Amino acid sequence: MIIDCHCHAGQGDGFSGPWDSDAGLERYLARARRAGIARTVLLAAFHSDYAQANRSVARIVAADPGRFYGFAFVHAQRDRGRVRALVRVAVEEYGFVGIKLHRHDARISREVCETARFFRLPVLYDVTGEVAVAELLASQFPDVNFILPHLGSFADDWSAQLALVDHLARHRNIYADSAGVRRFDLLEMAVRRAGAHKLLFGSDGPWLHPGVELAKIGMLGLAPDDEALVLGQNLLRLIGH
Repeated sequence: MIIDCHCHAGQGDGFSGPWDSDAGLERYLARARRAGIARTVLLAAFHSDYAQANRSVARIVAADPGRFYGFAFVHAQRDRGRVRALVRVAVEEYGFVGIKLHRHDARISREVCETARFFRLPVLYDVTGEVAVAELLASQFPDVNFILPHLGSFADDWSAQLALVDHLARHRNIYADSAGVRRFDLLEMAVRRAGAHKLLFGSDGPWLHPGVELAKIGMLGLAPDDEALVLGQNLLRLIGH
């Protein structure tokens, strides 16, 4: 089963670009079906109120729970002091299976990590190139699993992505996803050095084409068992399914 571990959904309340205004799924779902993607992890678009944004994502997940998983989006600074409460609602009422946050909002906090530990959830944290934080995450929260999307940099920062490969190889609880990675050789290096069990397929839909992103995994030429890990089994293991 192919699972896309990284797709946004719902409306943001900004107006600077698709990422904070609208993440409609109609075109994404048609493309995903054609590509053979069976399930998708949904994350909110950027929003000034992630409690509201998570509710919107929860309605989408609830409408087709066999198709979607949900991750709770939080803002490490704006939600300070209430992260656990926000995530509790997402887990106990919405059935969400992970936490999402973005360096564009704020740097990850100890509160977020402790919340993930409490609920035994993986954290998908876009570090926007600040991959050195993986050292702190791995050493101070060894019992929490962290997925750093885009191999550490959606901005195609070669040095950051190269550095993250080393963290993947050295730290048991640091993972990456493949969404938007343009330097294909670095994806090959990540699998070669860290192993297929440390990489997850993600598309960053609906803004990137899931079929195009999936084709990159096929081009890695992995053994069937390793490809199955990347395409879904790693995600299922991290969320305890």
